[in-house]
Amino acid sequence: MLHGYHGCYRRVDVTTGTSVDVPLGETVLRKFIGGSGLGTYLLLAEQGATVDPLSPEAYIAFVFSPLVSSPLTTSAKFAVVSKSPLTGRINDALAGSRFAIAGKRTGCDAIVLTGRAHVPSILVIDSDRVELQPAGDLWGSEIASAEKSLRDRFGGEFQAAVIGPAGERQVLFATISHDGRHAGRGGSGAVLGAKNLKAIVVRGTQKTSWAAEEQLIEAAKRLSDLSFGPATAKYRELGTAENLLIFNRLHALPTRNFQQGSFADAAQLAPEQLAASRSRTRSSCAACTIGCEHMYGIRPRADAGSRREESSVRVEYENLFALGPLCGIGEADEVLRASARCDQLGIDTISAGGTIAFAMECAERGLLDEPWLQFGSSAALHRCIEMIATRTGLGDRMATGCRRMGEELGGDAIDFAPHVKGLEIPGYEPRALQTMALGFAVGTRGADHNRSGAYEIDFSDQVDRRALDPSGVELAIQTEDSAALMDSLILCKFLRGVFDDFPEEAAELLALVTGWDVTGDELRQTARRIVFAKKVFNIRAGWQPKEDTLPARLLDNPLADDPKAELSRERLAEVISAYNMARGWTSDGFVTEAALKRLDLIGL
Repeated sequence: MLHGYHGCYRRVDVTTGTSVDVPLGETVLRKFIGGSGLGTYLLLAEQGATVDPLSPEAYIAFVFSPLVSSPLTTSAKFAVVSKSPLTGRINDALAGSRFAIAGKRTGCDAIVLTGRAHVPSILVIDSDRVELQPAGDLWGSEIASAEKSLRDRFGGEFQAAVIGPAGERQVLFATISHDGRHAGRGGSGAVLGAKNLKAIVVRGTQKTSWAAEEQLIEAAKRLSDLSFGPATAKYRELGTAENLLIFNRLHALPTRNFQQGSFADAAQLAPEQLAASRSRTRSSCAACTIGCEHMYGIRPRADAGSRREESSVRVEYENLFALGPLCGIGEADEVLRASARCDQLGIDTISAGGTIAFAMECAERGLLDEPWLQFGSSAALHRCIEMIATRTGLGDRMATGCRRMGEELGGDAIDFAPHVKGLEIPGYEPRALQTMALGFAVGTRGADHNRSGAYEIDFSDQVDRRALDPSGVELAIQTEDSAALMDSLILCKFLRGVFDDFPEEAAELLALVTGWDVTGDELRQTARRIVFAKKVFNIRAGWQPKEDTLPARLLDNPLADDPKAELSRERLAEVISAYNMARGWTSDGFVTEAALKRLDLIGL
């Protein structure tokens, strides 16, 4: 008997509205666990690496984990795994919400979609019943409006994952949203839009059992107590936005499309200043005791009239960075408005900010004849967001991301397009945080601070953050493996500081759920297997070694405001080679038969 799992995934063909439950054996589940790991396995098993991600033949998987519905804090999460239309590589976007709980209770460990509905539709999964319903006038609606309409239509027992207008128009960095949270990066919203699906609505009654329920409840209480401790204090008190002033001081805050590492008006965007000048509330994801979500009021514009009430928006470091300093904008209300607008339209804030900042520099250099498009212009920022979501004018080009836009413009534009593998770079200046630079360059999803925690190494005393060295390679690998394990179990990364030895302690939790005699060493091997599987997917999708690099701007050019922060392309290439060898791959990054055999991936 399986504990923590249903032992199958549901494959739904949205062209016909039919479904079939496909068995998942204990061997596969133990090798890939759930979340990102199991999702990668499913896409490989369904031959999803070689198809166009926006074609009817493409697959997108909503994947749960054995911990979902357990009493463990932060466990109400799911992964959306697909081939990214933005990068053409593996994409796994995670989010926490009640959708994870309701989805797992439909009686499967993952929901895998293929096909394309004939008309804009809603996919309804009610336990083992699967039905397509016309989206009607929900098509075209923004996120909050769509979610409210679905609640009114189906009732509170159903949970919905929805796309906004950007996903409907297949903006390549469109998101999937639920409970005010977003599976944000890589364009999973565009994949859903290409399938003519406005939403997936789920309800279920089928629960899984726990192997050692009483001990699991006790373990959950201990983990909950730890989640209130000092390791998570900053997330409760100020949220991830606390990093903004720290990064600014270290010249690690990307500014004006990575032309600088610090921003003169950073203090105006700092959470301390935001909290002093506007309302603030806190909230949590479903089944979470940390409470990292900080909602800040947005003051009405002077011309909005007295009837306009203050609205609010969830504030994270990444949306402040991308829509603020990266675009040269320091007006807090304008940055918050832009973030809220991205959320309602269903647009990833990092890719939006990265692409808009790139376009601003292109206009500054005369590569675009758009004189209104200037760094520091909040009007330009808001105009770009609307143009991207509607794919009108310049927005149609920006909706494809900065890499495609740079390639289309020609000349040296691609040299300063801020991406890796097509995914716009998040708020970590690679020249100031050079172990993170390695993490960005080799990342299977592209430049990603959630799949590599190498910045933690840069902030430690184990390396010189401005001098990339092969000695940091194994440390970087450990953070990548830890992220893969957390994203497969799934637990929130904000918990990572409460564990002394995460694989060992995670093994204990997983054993209480499943009854497996799992060990820390097994989970370390599992984490590496998952990273390998993502690499295999990318190779099948056409990956080449030249993709593992950074934009030319970030190589051989020191930071203007920190000349000691300089990274040579030769040094990066040397350390990437060391990384590949440490992974057991060839020096240029291909996976060997011996490595596949060692991790039991032959035949995948």
